[in-house]
Amino acid sequence: MVSRMSSDHDVRETFRVPAGPVELTGIDPRDRPTGPKDKDAAEEAMAELAVRLDTLQEALYAEGTGGGRRSLLLVLQGMDTSGKGGVIGHVVGLVNPQGVHIASFKRPTAEELAHDFLWRIRRQVPPAGRIGVFDRSHYEDVLVARVDSLVAPDVWEARYDRISAFERELSEQGVTVVKCMLHISPEEQAERLLARLDEPAKRWKYNPGDLDSRAKWPAYREAYEAALERCDADVAPWYVIPSDRKWYRNWAVAAILAETLADMAPVFPAPDFDVEEQRALLKESVVR
Repeated sequence: MVSRMSSDHDVRETFRVPAGPVELTGIDPRDRPTGPKDKDAAEEAMAELAVRLDTLQEALYAEGTGGGRRSLLLVLQGMDTSGKGGVIGHVVGLVNPQGVHIASFKRPTAEELAHDFLWRIRRQVPPAGRIGVFDRSHYEDVLVARVDSLVAPDVWEARYDRISAFERELSEQGVTVVKCMLHISPEEQAERLLARLDEPAKRWKYNPGDLDSRAKWPAYREAYEAALERCDADVAPWYVIPSDRKWYRNWAVAAILAETLADMAPVFPAPDFDVEEQRALLKESVVR
């Protein structure tokens, strides 16, 4: 576990993965340790966050067009039905889509398998001025690959250090990395899967293979704990988000993004022209 810098930002401090050995069984997926305590309060808080996020994202985008090199990358990981898509819709959807780059990492293609496991990830790093979102990520290669024995243990074991090095590299390039593990209970997952079966409009989301993953829940928990513990760093922090309550999950991720962007303090670029001169010319201009 990498040592942490002190911070006065309550939301990020609250959800930052605990220092030392990580035990997800000790983190309640229905907990509400800070912020709104009910859905109505969360809706009010989200309305305020929407204004903050929109302003900060516009400044980041403008900074990028003015030659700035900074961007933000939100990594979303979690068991099936944990709400990665919901966060993209309800949180990332609060900002201008023009300034967002979303990448979803499914089962690797033949071309991707022919390269290093980080090859497809590097191709999706958000450009300057953008907020990038990874729906699943490079962590699949120490989660699924580990649990399903897709590679030998010495292969996935070596990937923790390579992932940490990659994320340090991103930081040095001006990419602020925020990683959220959407933490749900197996009971909540069962309810969400049943809801998909019960509602015809949601059945397309159901995958019988999800039952295989449920059967491996303890193994996945162990794999997540290892990833959280070994790849948490100040330049790429992990946050564990209680996600049994969708409204609380959305608020928590939105609040973390707002705090992170506020810390980045993006600046609108100064105009490369004389404002008053252009104002006068505009008033004098005639359209025929």
